Amino acid sequence: MEERIIAADPVADPQGYRRELLALLGDDDPLDVLTATLRAFEERTRGLSAELASMRPEPREWSVAELLGHLWDAEVTYAFRARAILAQDRPQLIGYDQEAWATLARPPYGELLAAFTALRTANLALIRGTPAGLWDRFGIHEERGPTSFRVATEEIAGHARAHLLQLDQTLAAVRGPRPPGGYA
Repeated sequence: MEERIIAADPVADPQGYRRELLALLGDDDPLDVLTATLRAFEERTRGLSAELASMRPEPREWSVAELLGHLWDAEVTYAFRARAILAQDRPQLIGYDQEAWATLARPPYGELLAAFTALRTANLALIRGTPAGLWDRFGIHEERGPTSFRVATEEIAGHARAHLLQLDQTLAAVRGPRPPGGYA
């Protein structure tokens, strides 16, 4: 059974959820974490069969493919929120029901990974290209309140780190522990 990485519910305890995401990031640079987690996800799932990608470790836990789908949803949401914060004055930032979004149709795993990689790469370019003076611009998140570009970026980095830990747990459950030299 998968160990829960984030205890706070994003809707029932939005401030607790934010605190946990930011704690997972710690003092690390969100740009470094987002770059590294993208590479790590690609490396750890390289050569993963479609059967293993779609296998749930437990009936109520996400498969690797479902986890990637959730990361895609979060990346789409971050992409919109970040751009709204930077381009509008105090935009309203809507929440989303991650369980409902998880039921939506998705492309096959390989295509979704390529799309996620492209979107994460575009978001990394946005982060790198945003002048320091704009990092404190903010929008109003309907669940978490005022959210600056800086905090939104730190949250998505903490979120990426949390789900990379979840990926490791899921992979271990569906294909057994990683051998010392990794997987071929």
